[in-house]
Amino acid sequence: FPRTLPASRRPFSVTSPNSAHPAHWKRLICGLLLVPALVCAADNPPPIVLGPGPHLFVDDLLVEQSTQLTRVVNPVRRDLAQPVVTGKEDHNWQPYVSVLRDPVTRRFGMWYDVPTKSKGSHLAQLESEDGIHWLRPHRVLADPAQIIFGAGVIDEGSAAKTPGYRYRFLWWARGMWLAHSADGLHWQADQPRPVLTGMNDITSLARDPVRNRYLATFGMPSTREDGYKGRTPNAPEGYRRCVGQSTSADGLKWEPPRRIIQPDDRDEGITEFYSIGGVVARGGLLIGLLKVLRDDLPCDPDGPKQGIGYTVLAWTRDGEHWQRERQPFLDREPKPRTWDHAMAWGDCQLLVGDELYVYYGGYARGHKVERETERQIGLVRLPRDRYVARAAGDREGTLRTPLLKVDGDTLTLNTDARAGSVRVQVLGAEGRALPGFAFADCEPVSADAVAAPLRWKRPLSALREQTVRLEFAVRNARLFGFDLQP
Repeated sequence: FPRTLPASRRPFSVTSPNSAHPAHWKRLICGLLLVPALVCAADNPPPIVLGPGPHLFVDDLLVEQSTQLTRVVNPVRRDLAQPVVTGKEDHNWQPYVSVLRDPVTRRFGMWYDVPTKSKGSHLAQLESEDGIHWLRPHRVLADPAQIIFGAGVIDEGSAAKTPGYRYRFLWWARGMWLAHSADGLHWQADQPRPVLTGMNDITSLARDPVRNRYLATFGMPSTREDGYKGRTPNAPEGYRRCVGQSTSADGLKWEPPRRIIQPDDRDEGITEFYSIGGVVARGGLLIGLLKVLRDDLPCDPDGPKQGIGYTVLAWTRDGEHWQRERQPFLDREPKPRTWDHAMAWGDCQLLVGDELYVYYGGYARGHKVERETERQIGLVRLPRDRYVARAAGDREGTLRTPLLKVDGDTLTLNTDARAGSVRVQVLGAEGRALPGFAFADCEPVSADAVAAPLRWKRPLSALREQTVRLEFAVRNARLFGFDLQP
C-alpha cells in the first residue's frame, strides 16, 4: 500500500460539509480502522525475493540504511590511446555501433555506419579475434531498405523463432525499421515500411530478458515546454533533444513512442540527450549509456563553441521508468588535439569474461566538425558490473539491505578491497545477527575480485527460504554488488 492514501481512499474530515450524513460516519470509522493497517503495511513491506543476479548498488533499492559510505560512479579504464575503427580507413561516420561475440566461434563482429553519396548510410561489418584488433578491409553490406542512420544489431541465438531471424537490425529512415538475417551479413526488411514512426533519428535495439520483449530507444521530439526559455542569457527557447522508448513482444507491433528522459531544472546551460545505447540486463536492472550533448560549449576554453558530449549511466528496474546519473561514466579525453577530445558517446556494452567492453563514438573537435573523417570508434574497459560503488575510507562504513529472501549456497562480492576489507553479517527479521553469521563469524574479503566468495561458521544454505537482512561492513574498500550462487 502507498504510505499516503489517495484522496479517494482517505477518510472524510469531521468538519466536512457532509459530516451530518450517516454515510459519512460509516466511512470515517472504516477509514480510521483502515489507516493503522495501511501504515503497518507501508512500514513493513514484504521481503525482496532475489532473482538471478548480479545484485548491484547502482540505485538504492537494496539500501535500507547506510553510514560512512559514499556513492561513487566508477570511471572506465582508458588504456587504448587510438580508435579501434577509424574515419579515414574504415569510413566510419557516426557514433552508432554494435559489437557481438559468436558463442561458438568466439569471434567478434562489429556493425557500424559508412556514408553514402546521398547523405545516408550503409551498414558495414568488421570481424576480430579479440574485440580490439579488427581485420581489414571492412565489408559494406547490401541495404535491406534505405538506411539514414543506425547500426542496432542483436543476436537472438537459439531463441530466434527461425534461423533466418537469428540477427535483428534496427535503424532510422523517416521512421524506425527492422530487418532480419541468418548470418548478420545478408539482411531482409521485416516489412516494406517503418514499423514505428514519431521518433527522431538516434535509434538502438536491445532485448529485455526480464519481460521477454524487445526494447527500442531513440531520440524523441520535445515540446516548447522542454526549452529553457531564456534561463541562461544565450539559451534560445523551444526545442531540446530528449529520449524515448517503445517495446514489442514480436518486433512487428510496437507500443506508441513515449518520452523517458528529458532535461530538467538541475541541468546547466543547453543540455540535451542523444538517446540511450548499449542497454544490457544485469540482474533486475536494465543499464544503458545515455549520450549527453552540450552544443553551447567549446571543447577548449578559448575555442569555438562547436559542441561537446559525454556519457552517463541510465537504468530502469521496471522497463518503463528510467533514472539517469549526473556524473560522467565515460568523459571526453581532456588532452587537447586527441581524437576523442570533443565527444565520447558510449553506444555498446559487451561482457567479455570478467570485463565489460564499452565501444563509443569519439569526435575530435566538435559535434558537426568533419563528420566523415573525425568521427571514430573507440574502446574502454572496466571489470564487469562495476558501474557504481559504495566506498569507505579509514572509518568503517556499513550498508544494510531491506528484508530479503536468500536462496543460494554461496554469497559472492564484487569489490575492490585490496587496501582494506569487507565483511558481511546476516540479520534476522528482528535485526539481530543470526548464530554463525555475525561479523565475527565472517572471513574478511581483502581482494580485488568480481566474485569473491564469503565464508561464515555456518553454510549459507541453512538460510534458504528465511527472511533476512544483509549488513556489509566496508573499510578502505569499494563495494559494487553481490550475487548468490547455487
